Amino acid sequence: MPYISLNPATNKTLKTYTSWDSHHLAIALEQAHDAQRTWAQTTFSERAELMNRAAMLLHERGNEYARLMAMEMGKPLREGRAETEKCALACDYYAVHAEHFMQIEMVQTDANKSYVSYDPIGVVLGVMPWNFPFFQVIRFAAPSLMAGNGCVLKHAASVPQCALALEQLFLDAGFPLHLFTTLMIDAADVVEAIASHHVHAVTLTGSESAGREVASHAGQHLKKCVLELGGSDAFIILGDADLEQAASFAVRSRFQNCGQSCIAAKRIIPVAEIADEFVSLFIEKAADLKMGDPMSETTQLGPMARLDLREDLHQQVTDSIAQGAQAVLGCEPAPGEGAFYPPSILDRVTAKTRAYHEELFGPVAAVIRATDEEEAIHIANDTRFGLGSSIWGRDSQHAEKLAQRIQTGCSFINGMVRSDPRLPFGGTKASGFGRELSYHGIREFVNIKTVWIR
Repeated sequence: MPYISLNPATNKTLKTYTSWDSHHLAIALEQAHDAQRTWAQTTFSERAELMNRAAMLLHERGNEYARLMAMEMGKPLREGRAETEKCALACDYYAVHAEHFMQIEMVQTDANKSYVSYDPIGVVLGVMPWNFPFFQVIRFAAPSLMAGNGCVLKHAASVPQCALALEQLFLDAGFPLHLFTTLMIDAADVVEAIASHHVHAVTLTGSESAGREVASHAGQHLKKCVLELGGSDAFIILGDADLEQAASFAVRSRFQNCGQSCIAAKRIIPVAEIADEFVSLFIEKAADLKMGDPMSETTQLGPMARLDLREDLHQQVTDSIAQGAQAVLGCEPAPGEGAFYPPSILDRVTAKTRAYHEELFGPVAAVIRATDEEEAIHIANDTRFGLGSSIWGRDSQHAEKLAQRIQTGCSFINGMVRSDPRLPFGGTKASGFGRELSYHGIREFVNIKTVWIR
């Protein structure tokens, strides 16, 4: 199947690319393997110099990359520039800290000398999604390259121009040829790549079903695997919360990137005593979002990434309404060309509806009213997902105690869930396993080696 770069705002094809055959894939993996073996012998200072150059180019090309993301997946320009800056931050972070994270750790034992070293593991295959087409790649590639590994990228088929731009970025920064390679392969060929003896580990960000498939093959071939999968994050508003602040961040967290984010606040859970007031504010603020052309500087909500994704989302919405949820804002596809769906809110969502149990990957918020804090915690945990959560309340110490009872990879108090290079990122339950970012992320794809000397 060809790679088709399509503008979701107009539904018009931008470019078409031919997928590689097995022979082309085998050569690319062998070249990446050879490049990595040489790269592993470089010093951290040599690697850091190139990674700093990559960060500099990301700063310089912010507008160019933002326009590319706007054209290829509908991300508004302001969000595309912010994503590019976040990529630069991650590159700079690992350029500075990788050597410290990978330094030899001396351990006292009965030996004359014993220590733990962190050695490159080889070539890491990244299977990445379209929703953050630059940052999802950088957050696995920057630590992997700084650790001395090579990277091969199987990007989403809908963002081939972004994938090739990332490969060119690393080449322009001075990284060796083939050390970071974009694989123009079909989803079915991922299995072949995992099975290759030139690939030593795999990381996937994507759907639960894709994660199960990749993890199954990685396990079969005894390859290390990290998965960051779906999420249905709870956004709990307590009785003492600053409702104006909470409503503003609820809108930002739910509708950023057109709601197409694993860590978006998908389940809005106000306690009964403030629910009516909060929901009124939430509706008012969401209705003010400006939907339109992602190439416009004033646009806050662009189109969804594909028409078929919009159709799937709307089916979840209509089913949930039929099951008792109330449409209080939007909840109908926008007329005209493109994959536009307005900011939408479903109120009175209960356990009888699809919106309660399923991830809504688009600009639709599910409001699930809780009678009290105890029920709010129950609702937060009443999901197979466990990526992120946030709690809003003026008594932050009390909110912190509640957060410790939520089964997620991260909990934020009076702040929007987001990734940060300084903190580990990942989930539990059906949201995956393993961690990206911080020192935890760089150590996922190394050989943790014990050396014992007498």
